[in-house]
Amino acid sequence: MIPARHGTARTPGAPPSARLAPRRTVRSAAALETSRRTGGPPGAGRPFGPARLLSRLGRARFPLAAPNWPGSVPRPAPDRRTGLAYDTAWSRRYPARLARAVLTDNVTRPLARLLADPEVVGDEMLRTIDGPVIFAANHASHVDTPLLLSCLPLPFRHRTVVAAAADYFFDRRWKAAVWSFVLAAIPIERTRVNRRSAELATELLADGWNLIIFPEGGRSPDGWGQPFRGGAAYLSVRAAVPVVPVHLAGTRALLPKGGGGIRRRPTTVSFGSPLRPAGGEDARRFATRIESAVAVLAAEANGGDWWTARREAARQETPALQGPDAPAWRRSWALPTGRPAAGNRVTQDRVTPGGSWPAGRWRRSRSTT
Repeated sequence: MIPARHGTARTPGAPPSARLAPRRTVRSAAALETSRRTGGPPGAGRPFGPARLLSRLGRARFPLAAPNWPGSVPRPAPDRRTGLAYDTAWSRRYPARLARAVLTDNVTRPLARLLADPEVVGDEMLRTIDGPVIFAANHASHVDTPLLLSCLPLPFRHRTVVAAAADYFFDRRWKAAVWSFVLAAIPIERTRVNRRSAELATELLADGWNLIIFPEGGRSPDGWGQPFRGGAAYLSVRAAVPVVPVHLAGTRALLPKGGGGIRRRPTTVSFGSPLRPAGGEDARRFATRIESAVAVLAAEANGGDWWTARREAARQETPALQGPDAPAWRRSWALPTGRPAAGNRVTQDRVTPGGSWPAGRWRRSRSTT
């Protein structure tokens, strides 16, 4: 092969048509062919859109682009501002509190009364409380939190934070900002007691804030309760504040987990007597006592009466929140239906006029003392 001028190459004995053209000539010919097909000037066949602009910026060098990180220097850990690391202090400052109070009193409460028609029972128990308190409630629907907040008496309503799952409500910056503002939510780890979230909750309780927490750790998958975890009891022991058991009835029918939409249903919000850990009682035993108190409220709300529910509690015959140990269809059939009609006793097993709790192998004895 014999080199030629202008970057071309010629093979000995080859005809002129077989000679290789320079690269510049080939590119110019391709551009002219593209312009001939598109009817525009050369280079118009490829529109200069956002993707092309980003690709060009991606090839830019410093200072138009971020500098490369030296390979010999270790990178610092990324500064995550979601999950447990999200800072919610701004949501408890006066401007955010004032805006949230206006939203709660003028939007959340009217909507709760329109859609849930809540019947509040036992709110007089809160009049005896002096200082911050932990509200421990069962959890069956996303409606539970705004409904409970709207039913709190005024001294508690605008001075209460909500313990929310960090992996669900704080996994995105926009979600964390929304729920911190609307519900005054703080991130917690639902699977275990996290040191960071426990310290934040303890500091807020010491500062006079009340706390709403759902000891089940999440919404009920089938309408029945789940075993209570020790978060509420642990914080009560650590911060030396009482726990008020709360039972929410009818919220699953209003907005079930995985349901298609919200429905208008009557609900009942029941407050129990404040509980304090006894001398030498650890968080696990106290958590069992809190669950038992919520079960008593459930027995009263689901068609019973105060006297019958307390008599069953004294006999340690209160049905457990977890429901019958039976197949799924049996558990679904035995679910309470919410606020009962007058004259009917809605039991955990069936509706009987004026009847008593049916005996069954799923009845578990619990003590409320």
